Amino acid sequence: MTGSTVLLFGFAILVLVAFLKTVRIVPQRSAFVVERLGKYHGTLLAGFHILIPFVDRVGYIHTLKEQAIDVPSQVCITRDNISVEVDGILYLQLMDPQKASYGIDNYHFAASQLAQTTMRSVIGKLELDKTFEERDLINGQIVDAVDKASDPWGIKVTRYEVKNIIPPQSIKDAMEKQMRAEREKRAVIAESEGERQAKMNRADGDKQELIARSEGEKQKRINEADGKAAEIESIANATALGIAAISKAIQSDGGKDAVNLRIAEQYIQEFGKLAKTNNSIIIPSNLADISGMIAAAGAVLGKTRGESTEG
Repeated sequence: MTGSTVLLFGFAILVLVAFLKTVRIVPQRSAFVVERLGKYHGTLLAGFHILIPFVDRVGYIHTLKEQAIDVPSQVCITRDNISVEVDGILYLQLMDPQKASYGIDNYHFAASQLAQTTMRSVIGKLELDKTFEERDLINGQIVDAVDKASDPWGIKVTRYEVKNIIPPQSIKDAMEKQMRAEREKRAVIAESEGERQAKMNRADGDKQELIARSEGEKQKRINEADGKAAEIESIANATALGIAAISKAIQSDGGKDAVNLRIAEQYIQEFGKLAKTNNSIIIPSNLADISGMIAAAGAVLGKTRGESTEG
């Protein structure tokens, strides 16, 4: 290999190195901070760029995507002096590559530490029960505090989420007992409400039964009264028809004699009954004059018939 060949080969390598330092292709959602002679010159966004060899250099490379930073767990003391272990996740996005490069050395570490200190401050203002209920409040206050402090760094904090709030084991046992007691209380209340509703349902059923029974008894009595009225009316009609038939029979030929005979038979029959049922017999004073009594009864019948005829 001759000297000219070596020189040519070295020149080619030099050109290749210069080309590599001159050409920069920036990926999407990325930013390259360019320094010229050690001083900030500009920010390269996505695309093809050419730099001045040995004068310009890429000092910092940043991503513009939203980033999730795991905030390590730490012990915080609540307002009621209970130690709890709390951790979370911080979401942020780089907005100004220049500030992120020269405003702070490591914005990831700084944001994480700021989130921890703010978390201790917020937890210290809340009681233990409130720390479980006010997660949205805790998240919001941490986001506001970290976002305000990180503004000079060119960082935008989008949100913060508390992952775990772990109280001591003794507090866990007490909370478990409290939850068990609360569940038992709700069970007793539910059971008593069920018994109360059952009693109300039974009482309402008894009431409806009594009403239905009284309505049935009322209808029964109405039906019985209607039946008795109809019976009395039927008997009265039958009696009237019988009396009318007897009256007609008396007015016919031989009717008076038949009545006299019937009266005499009943008279003698009734005296016969007295003799069977009593030890003593009552004898009327005019027993010998039975015909006179029959004649008197016949006279009454005749008078009644005469009045009927006149009517």
